[in-house]
Amino acid sequence: MARDGVVLEIDSVSKSFGALAALSSVSLAVQAGQIFSVIGPNGAGKSTLFNVVSGLHVPTRGRIRFRGRDIGGLEPEQINRLGVAKTFQITNIFPEISVFENVRVAAQSRARESGRLASLWRQPDVEGAASELLQAFGLAARRDEPAENLSHGEQRYLEICLALATEPTLLLLDEPTAGMTPGETREATALIRRIATARGLTVLLIEHDMSVVMGISDRIAVLHFGEKIAEGAPEQIRNDPNVIEAYLGPPDA
Repeated sequence: MARDGVVLEIDSVSKSFGALAALSSVSLAVQAGQIFSVIGPNGAGKSTLFNVVSGLHVPTRGRIRFRGRDIGGLEPEQINRLGVAKTFQITNIFPEISVFENVRVAAQSRARESGRLASLWRQPDVEGAASELLQAFGLAARRDEPAENLSHGEQRYLEICLALATEPTLLLLDEPTAGMTPGETREATALIRRIATARGLTVLLIEHDMSVVMGISDRIAVLHFGEKIAEGAPEQIRNDPNVIEAYLGPPDA
């Protein structure tokens, strides 16, 4: 059974690759509706944590529960069907087909309940869901263009649309603002918060941009050499001496 309000529970999870301990007894509890960020220097274990949650890696030790169900060791497709969607640090879209077709394929994958692909392809609810997402992310005017024609920031938006089209309960965002301009970053941060609130989403976020992390997060965990060294609200993390020493660096003189 899920603990009250907990969507994702990571319980003493470790992951080793041979002699390398990428994660060491990491525990987190992500509450429903939270935007929970994971930060840390390069090599801290952030991507490994995402990969064990999404099923790309099997944890060496510990348990991962999604809505009370143990998902450690399940295939990524099984975890996605349970309601977990992930975006990638490197944009992962279908560049040669249209923006709309990208989102419709993702929406269709969620709607599929039989082998009659042709009828599903024409389902009004699938097409409506795709159109609604494109409208929300400002991509409606470019729906018929090949996805490769979009700017980098627009492609990042499209990838988030693909994840949302599967109607997740938990959305894993891996550096969603990477490569964006400062203006695009501010816009993306506000949009992610607005969409998460409107859809009642729980978000687990990896992000290097501290202005994004501090501005969007309800709670933050800090990893360092595979271990969790701090967890708390943004202001607590900003002033935590261990975090300052390991990651954020000393304040400006």
